[in-house]
Amino acid sequence: MIGSFRDNVSLLMSDSIINSPNSEVFRKALGHFATGITVVTVADGPLVHGMTANAFTSVSLDPLLILVCIGKKARTHRLVTEQTRFGVNVLAENHEEWARYFALVEQDGITAERLGIRFARTALGTPMLEGGLARLDCRKVSFHDAGDHSICVGEVEDVQMTDGQPLIFFRGRFRRLPKE
Repeated sequence: MIGSFRDNVSLLMSDSIINSPNSEVFRKALGHFATGITVVTVADGPLVHGMTANAFTSVSLDPLLILVCIGKKARTHRLVTEQTRFGVNVLAENHEEWARYFALVEQDGITAERLGIRFARTALGTPMLEGGLARLDCRKVSFHDAGDHSICVGEVEDVQMTDGQPLIFFRGRFRRLPKE
């Protein structure tokens, strides 16, 4: 058994491309991990700002906690640090243009309107996208420094869901699950 394990490790290593870790190699390696796409929404006074994020995951079922990683240079970073509430909107397979729009540094109402992007406030006052697969209404519980990003942990206080298929990001491209 041990010899077999060693043979498999040797085979695995010989088929792999070994690179010294740097930000480019690291990003490429992480691109091999398929993720869903979310848009983090937060109030900016009377307006709403959104940011595409795929660094999102559940943390705890008791209490209901999620985390999202936000780049420190992003406008959303400042807004989430200032606000107590934010939304996480899971995008559906037909929302690729939304994902691209919310990845932009500058967002404008004309483009948002053309793309059919609309927001609504929840009963708790959190701005959320109208549409998508799931909407998580979160109260910020902690914010942690993590290199060039911050990790924002939120307690989920309301959930809305619809049927559909997710938008996926894999190896630097948007993807869709195959039809069953």
